[in-house]
Amino acid sequence: MTRTTQFARNAAFALVAGATALGGVAAPAFAQRDPAYASARASGDIGEKMDGYLGIVVVETPALRRIVNDINIKRRAVYSEKAQAARATLEEYAFAAGCQAILKTEPGEKYQAPDGSWATRGAGVPQRDARCP
Repeated sequence: MTRTTQFARNAAFALVAGATALGGVAAPAFAQRDPAYASARASGDIGEKMDGYLGIVVVETPALRRIVNDINIKRRAVYSEKAQAARATLEEYAFAAGCQAILKTEPGEKYQAPDGSWATRGAGVPQRDARCP
């Protein structure tokens, strides 16, 4: 097992065991209170990326950029804290969080497939990177 894979597994364990301080990765509590976030997510304008952050799926607008930046800044702060506790790098922890966020997407929501393209979650399990724990 590679060092990155081991860290990703450790980070994922810490992620699942403790969830995040913000109430989960795929739909954090702070984001659930934002109707603009909920609308952008439901309409497929934004989606979960493999790196643990949100991405813009459609043509970027200032409003979408604000939503994504706000949530990604908050995620990064949580990931940084949790990565230190899990003895992983920020990138390793964020990747593990991305794996979990993609797994938690709902049918109809967008997510980044392993090849980097945007996919729409169907009724089955979403495509995930082979390195996901």
